[in-house]
Amino acid sequence: MTEKELNIQFALVCDHISKRRLKPAFDQLEIMIRETAQPQLLDEKRSLDQTYHYMLQYTVEGINDPERQKIYRKLIVSAFELLDKIYDAARLRFSSSLQYERKRSFTGSFDWTTLLGDLEAYELQSDLESLLDDVQVNREKQHNDASDLQDQMVKLFYHVWFVNKLEKEEIDFLRSFYQSELIAVPYKAFITASLMLSVLRYFDEKKFALLFELSENDNAEINQRALIALVVALFEYDDRLEYYPSIRGRLQLLNENPDFKRNLENIFIQFIRSKETEKIQKKITDEIIPEMIKISPNLKDKINLDSLMNDSLDEDKNPEWEKIFEDAPGLMNKMEEFSEMQMEGADVFMSSFSMLKMFPFFSEVSNWFMPFFASNPAIEDTIDLKDEVNTRFINVIDMAPVLCNSDKYSFCFSLRNLPAENREFMAEGMKAEMDQFTELQNDEELTDPGKKAGFISNQFIQDLYRFYKLHPRKKDFEDIFSWRFDFHNKRILGEILKEDVSILRNIAEFYFTKGYYNEAAEVFRYLVSVEQSGEIYQKLGYCYQKLNDFEKALETYKKAELFDLNRKWNLNKIALCYRNLKKPGKALEYYREVEKLDEKNLNTQLNIGHCLLELGEFDEALKSYFKVEYLEPGNNRVWRPIGWCSFVVGKKEQAGKYFGKLLEEAPGKHDFMNMGHLQWSLGKRKEALGFYKKSITRTDFTEREFFEVFEEDLPYLIKQGVDPEDVPIMLDQLRYFIEE
Repeated sequence: MTEKELNIQFALVCDHISKRRLKPAFDQLEIMIRETAQPQLLDEKRSLDQTYHYMLQYTVEGINDPERQKIYRKLIVSAFELLDKIYDAARLRFSSSLQYERKRSFTGSFDWTTLLGDLEAYELQSDLESLLDDVQVNREKQHNDASDLQDQMVKLFYHVWFVNKLEKEEIDFLRSFYQSELIAVPYKAFITASLMLSVLRYFDEKKFALLFELSENDNAEINQRALIALVVALFEYDDRLEYYPSIRGRLQLLNENPDFKRNLENIFIQFIRSKETEKIQKKITDEIIPEMIKISPNLKDKINLDSLMNDSLDEDKNPEWEKIFEDAPGLMNKMEEFSEMQMEGADVFMSSFSMLKMFPFFSEVSNWFMPFFASNPAIEDTIDLKDEVNTRFINVIDMAPVLCNSDKYSFCFSLRNLPAENREFMAEGMKAEMDQFTELQNDEELTDPGKKAGFISNQFIQDLYRFYKLHPRKKDFEDIFSWRFDFHNKRILGEILKEDVSILRNIAEFYFTKGYYNEAAEVFRYLVSVEQSGEIYQKLGYCYQKLNDFEKALETYKKAELFDLNRKWNLNKIALCYRNLKKPGKALEYYREVEKLDEKNLNTQLNIGHCLLELGEFDEALKSYFKVEYLEPGNNRVWRPIGWCSFVVGKKEQAGKYFGKLLEEAPGKHDFMNMGHLQWSLGKRKEALGFYKKSITRTDFTEREFFEVFEEDLPYLIKQGVDPEDVPIMLDQLRYFIEE
């Protein structure tokens, strides 16, 4: 059986069980047991089936059993647990994925009664060795001990990842592990990441319980990773969580804590923001880098880097800076936008570091989840820490909150390829920036407690993003970043959100701002059901409009009209919907209302003219277009409709004047055709054919499109004196011209 077939069957049975279709679920479970050759599980399946038969029989016979619902829910849980056993055993046998390759080969075992003491002993030994007189021997011994400790931590990482159900001795050990003051925080955070992988691989109520405990840990490095793991697991297992009251109860208890709610909101937004990463990469690649390339040959001569480093810069913008970017005028704005995205927490460095994941460090799967810390022995194995510049550089990188852990390691390992003077220069520059950033961060923490936690959670989510998007065997894992992250639609997480409308509103606004109109509409729909608001109705209507659902947009804008909020904007939107619904008469009514509010608005006059044109009231349309031209002389947006309306009503000289002005500037594909129509109506067939040829040979106007438009215009041509009998002859002549 292929892994794809196995995954399909697993999803099918999950769906049956969660929707309480136990008969087809049991049937499919037996098929899976037989196809994966696990006869030892048949008895368990048959026992569940028999219990269910008895329950059904008693129910049909009308026997009153107060325990029935309790038994039924326990049956559902047991069905899920049996499915997990079958699925895991089958993957262990058949799967070629990286995690099951590793699980098959993993042979690690621990004496849980002594393990914590062994791990703590490394730290104690390191403290003793630091007192030795022989610095060189001390350094080597400390490095060897640190490497041995890390090997043990990696082994523990895999054990936690691959364990199906946590036993009591494992839970007791992990609790002591997290409470120990001798275990370094980075290693505690590291094992927390393995818990996330573990619960995603195999559902276990006890793993959830431990993650809940860790989410209340005093250290942000630990509690943020635990909270992210919970969010991902709650999202993944939403269909089965209603049968686990302990998980729901613990979540509700945590939700009473304002800090938990704030952290949860941050994580929701950060996961949703991850959808922007590919767009940001494309922007950097397609816009910012090409603009930088334009100025790079002249940049060195225009900026004296040494003097900039030595001079003190005041806070005013240097007018010379804009001269530097005069060869690439859009770069300044793009860089400012880039900086704003960075401050918002957007993943702006993904493209920069994506090519730096080929170092040997990343061939070890667990290292993708390792928090960055300067004393990591993997760094000393790669980089000469006797070099003071290297040490300073690594310490600066350690401070950088805008880089995720994975990118920090990439940065460190790339040091070997940099000349010493470059490292010195970069270290100084980065330190100055990091000092400023740290000061700003500390100030923000005073006014906005929890800001630091937001940086930490964002770093870990970016670490996860790199693992799921860049690991050489990423296809072996279900990419959590391909999920929709519609937290509001989930039962458990959705309940939490709906208890605090402000969080839900922030999520809706984020979706709305970033252009995810479908998701924004879903949230706004709920919000208007609990809070009647003109602004929410307007934004919901705008979402429908951007999704081209003009019927719903119109209905929603009309509801917003009842609140008398920015009435002119709302009337314009209603009129726009009517226009898109091919109801120009109704649109005109609303544009006339807008005109009463702002009679000199050019867009309103243009739209009135367009509606009149669509209604065939060409003389009236001309009045609106001429009003626009009067209010803003030289506005070439009205030349085309003035020319066309003039032609249709027989004002040929006037039409020729405006068509001619368009052809002198930047003619569009219809302008040559319109001039051809005019020439033909004046009896100038040869000139008409010349203009038609220019129109039909444009790259943006196919032959088929030309003849479709011509067919629509034909009634107006005939009305202006063109003989219908001449039309096929002229068109055939045009076809001959095209072939020449």
